[in-house]
Amino acid sequence: MSKQAVESAQAAPAQAAQTPADAGDAGYSKDLKARHVNMIAIGGAIGTGLFLGAGGRLHDAGPALALAYLVCGIFAFFVVRALGELVLYRPSSGSFVSYAREFLGEKGAYVAGWMYFLNWSTTGIADITAIALYTHYWSFFTPIPQWVLALIALAVVLAVNLISVKIFGEMEFWFAIIKVATLVAFMFVGIFLLATQHHVDGYTPGMKLISDHGGVFPHGMMPVVLVMQGVIFAYAALELVGVAAGETEQPEKIVPRAVNSIMWRVGLFYVGSVVLLALLLPGSVYTADQSPFVTVLSKIGIPAAGDVMNLVVLTAAMSSLNSGLYSTGRILRSMAMSGSAPKFTRVMSRSQVPYGGILLTCGICVLGVGLNYLVPSQAFEIVLNVASLGIISTWVIIMICHMIFVRRARAGLVTRPHFQLKFSPVTEIATIAFLLVCLGMMWDDHEVGRKTLLLIPVIAVMLVAGWFGVRRRVNAGGDRELSELTK
Repeated sequence: MSKQAVESAQAAPAQAAQTPADAGDAGYSKDLKARHVNMIAIGGAIGTGLFLGAGGRLHDAGPALALAYLVCGIFAFFVVRALGELVLYRPSSGSFVSYAREFLGEKGAYVAGWMYFLNWSTTGIADITAIALYTHYWSFFTPIPQWVLALIALAVVLAVNLISVKIFGEMEFWFAIIKVATLVAFMFVGIFLLATQHHVDGYTPGMKLISDHGGVFPHGMMPVVLVMQGVIFAYAALELVGVAAGETEQPEKIVPRAVNSIMWRVGLFYVGSVVLLALLLPGSVYTADQSPFVTVLSKIGIPAAGDVMNLVVLTAAMSSLNSGLYSTGRILRSMAMSGSAPKFTRVMSRSQVPYGGILLTCGICVLGVGLNYLVPSQAFEIVLNVASLGIISTWVIIMICHMIFVRRARAGLVTRPHFQLKFSPVTEIATIAFLLVCLGMMWDDHEVGRKTLLLIPVIAVMLVAGWFGVRRRVNAGGDRELSELTK
């Protein structure tokens, strides 16, 4: 439904609501509690990008990776703060797709939804790849092919996700508890090693370890700049707070607390962890195929510690996959109700789960199992770059929607909530510029990044072709929604 139609509907005498309805919000339970949403926010800020991705990035960029995490974290906070303001304006399970529909029209919602689907479907492939890599850490599983382990992980998470939103919330709650508790425990161990100057793999922890191995920028500035687009991926699940708000009773109380806490979590868990890792071992010791936390714990003479940490990072990847299936199910249902996604993705189970969209995402992840079969050594990096296209476009759309929202608020057409993103439109423009620069930096990665950027015209053609395929259905759905609004 276009924004013009929505505005006309709002002007109709019989229309009592101040904001447009989203048909995709109907039928959901409100079973997510404050603790669920808070932990979903934490889980979104601590995932595969830190537990697995930080190893290869430390190897490439050195200690300066902490600076990359800090800069990207600030802009990620701006995005989630903007989304939080839109959520308080009008909570919706369709989240930014629903806001894109209101502020950019159906074409905007169509692009936002399918690019987000691209993000999470490819992220799901990255997650099952990570799960397989983690599992191969134990020699018992080494003979099992990577693609088999990936398929098993996908089947388990799918089964869990189809039960109910309450079960999803509980699982994310405990997944997040495990991740936070383990990171805190690791930081205590790392600080102890640092304070006592206990040798780690023959190295003495401390600042001298950094200065003796090339300093903060051991390979110069360019590797730090190049890892930024991968670091953005590490924060990719933060927008889950906006989706989850549609299934909670009091979003106006829960969302601000969850969003505001993100900044200190980024500082503590991402920046703090990377600084600690750099002080314990040289960047050259870390590798892309092993969690850096496992690397440290395995080298201090406590083999069981490495096993425990590997189990924890395995749950982090499972959590990310679980979240991806959850969010895309809701986004696709919002799109299907307006006609821009397949009809079967609007179907809900008796337990109020949009299983059609979940199964569609799962189907794409099955293709990832094939990728793990064909190129197991490159699967994670390939899908990580493709997922970056999806998350960057999603975040850009969120910031554009927020700019339009603020403009309408200044014109007196809508009312901004008390929870606001400051310094609009400067903040949005700076964030969009940063995200586009991160996207452009992929061109310097000749092996994967450049090929990923060359996919943009292909994706654009597919989106245009898809729009022409669904536009009649979208227009018909918009007419029906308009008639409902004006009854």
